[in-house]
Amino acid sequence: MAEFTARALLLGLAMCVVLGAANAYLGLKAGMTIAATYPAAVIGMAVLRLFRGSLLEENFARTVGSIGESVAAGAIFTLPAFVILQLWTFNNTTDYLRATALMIVGGILGILFVTLLRRVMVEDPELPYPESVAAAEIHKAGQRGSEAARQLFTAMGVGAIVQLFANFKVFFASNDFLLGLGEIGRSVVRLGFKTTDHKVAAGGTSLFSAPAVSPAYFGVGYIIGPVLGSLNFAGGLLAWGLFVPLLVFFLGPSVIGPFAETQGLTTGSEEAWTAFSVEIWKNMVRPIAVGGMLVGAFYTLWCMRRNLAIGMRRGIADLKKSAGASETTSRTEQDLSFKKVLIGIGVVFIAMIGLYFYFTGVIGGAILAAIVMLVTGFFFAAVSGNLVGLIGSSNNPVSGLTLATLLIAALTMVLVGVSGDAGVAAVLGVAAVVCVAAAVAGEMLQDLKVGHILGGTPWRMQVGNLIGVVVAGATLFFPLYFLHAANIQQGGSGFGDRQLSAPQAGLMATLARGIVGGEMAWPLVIVGIAMGVAMILVRVKSPMLFAVGMYLPLETTFAIFVGGMIRGLVDWFSERRNHNDAQKARVENAGILTASGLIAGEALMGLAVAVIVYFSGGFPEIAWEKTLAAAPRLVAAVFGAVLLTYMTIVPLRKAGSPDEPAPPTIVM
Repeated sequence: MAEFTARALLLGLAMCVVLGAANAYLGLKAGMTIAATYPAAVIGMAVLRLFRGSLLEENFARTVGSIGESVAAGAIFTLPAFVILQLWTFNNTTDYLRATALMIVGGILGILFVTLLRRVMVEDPELPYPESVAAAEIHKAGQRGSEAARQLFTAMGVGAIVQLFANFKVFFASNDFLLGLGEIGRSVVRLGFKTTDHKVAAGGTSLFSAPAVSPAYFGVGYIIGPVLGSLNFAGGLLAWGLFVPLLVFFLGPSVIGPFAETQGLTTGSEEAWTAFSVEIWKNMVRPIAVGGMLVGAFYTLWCMRRNLAIGMRRGIADLKKSAGASETTSRTEQDLSFKKVLIGIGVVFIAMIGLYFYFTGVIGGAILAAIVMLVTGFFFAAVSGNLVGLIGSSNNPVSGLTLATLLIAALTMVLVGVSGDAGVAAVLGVAAVVCVAAAVAGEMLQDLKVGHILGGTPWRMQVGNLIGVVVAGATLFFPLYFLHAANIQQGGSGFGDRQLSAPQAGLMATLARGIVGGEMAWPLVIVGIAMGVAMILVRVKSPMLFAVGMYLPLETTFAIFVGGMIRGLVDWFSERRNHNDAQKARVENAGILTASGLIAGEALMGLAVAVIVYFSGGFPEIAWEKTLAAAPRLVAAVFGAVLLTYMTIVPLRKAGSPDEPAPPTIVM
């Protein structure tokens, strides 16, 4: 049966680049990525069916196509941190080469590490691989691939059109409102009950946001569901409904005048209060969120401590077994040779010493950084693979593993005396490589398990993904670059601002600078740590997601919340209509496919607009008359209602008849 063909490889590489770019867009704006396995499977099946492709070609194309999402996840969690800390400008060939080297090296390492462990791990009866089994069943049930592809591409078209109208300013995707908090000169807070007690002048105007009219945010909310969507929104409400108004209320009378003067704004104007609220959120609330994310990341690792320990023990044991295993003649058991893999790891190790020496200028620090990268990279690749086998790649705590690596690397740099920007750059470089390696290792092992079920050839899949990570690493810089540059041209500050929040990269930047560079707003971070501990004590399901909600703009978390509520509404309608398990599975699959299409459609259109803005300096916009000032907001409400109705009706229409067999359930 045909497997490693030119058409399957080219299709896989195209999906790798497109889905990787879409996830990079989503990760920068919403702090989340979505699994690319199912969209890649659907597209691969539909396209290859036109050419009468084989099942193994479909598996190969999906394997290569889905790896770009993992490289993108590693990239957006770490690379923007270099720019946030002003170590890179992200607008020259040098930065491109450095970023590409980190992504490609991390991707190659992840695949080489998994290759050493594959034979033992894919056959481990204690690892159920839930998402791999679901993906394999989807390929087996591929006769409905064309129908699913039509649904996916239709949703992509809807998402792209809505995003295009938003860029034309047919409606305002973002809608902010100012809320009065007392009155300066009259509002006071009395400290005590006596007439002689001290009075504190208070009052001001705070900012609040409506949910963004965004297909991508609605789609993310639908995929994560009402519980996690509500938790993410709760963090946003704490930030914008408590912390920002509280600080504005007390700081407003004494600070708004000097602040407006430094910004060239009129004291008391709407622009001044808006800018003041945003600066409070960026410089006071976000460090608190960083403390919460820090606790959330380690709490996630603590909850998985048994699986993490098992993963590390198994990693060593599996390596020994793989090293001692004899060469097999069966096609379905042939990996890249053990000797070639070890040589490849050695070459990468030497290359990383050179790269880290370039960062630090200290050979001892470069060698230690490379050793930390290699050791933590292998262990976390093994852990990532085991976690994927147990709970799937969608639940893989890559950011937590990266954070642990960053702390180890930072402490190593401090111990060897490498400090300042050089030490910070080396720490972020180690974190970037390990992050990409762990993400790629988990995704690769998931795909290898699908291939094991379907009868794919491991070494062909491994070679395909080696090509995939090189192509993804060589191209992913550009969507990041165009988004960053276009944001600056439109008046933003690039990575880290409201439009490109990049929360995980902000966390990495803060910790790297704080530990190695000695600069951190520790009192605010400690407040956030205390808040994270409180979240754990009241049994919040995901303190990390709650803290990310604080770090993101309110319009983002609000829109994700609305999307989650639509998922809850669809599930409620499904229950009310007495759907059986097969119908519920079809509704769930159709909903996730629709949400994935909306996300991809907005992301690709957003990237296209960023390219146009970069080369032309702007994008054509509708100039609304002053007499119609409220019209764009009303039109936004209409577009939002249409999107939400579409997300509700399409899945319910796919329920089918009760006597149809149940489809394989998508796991995202």
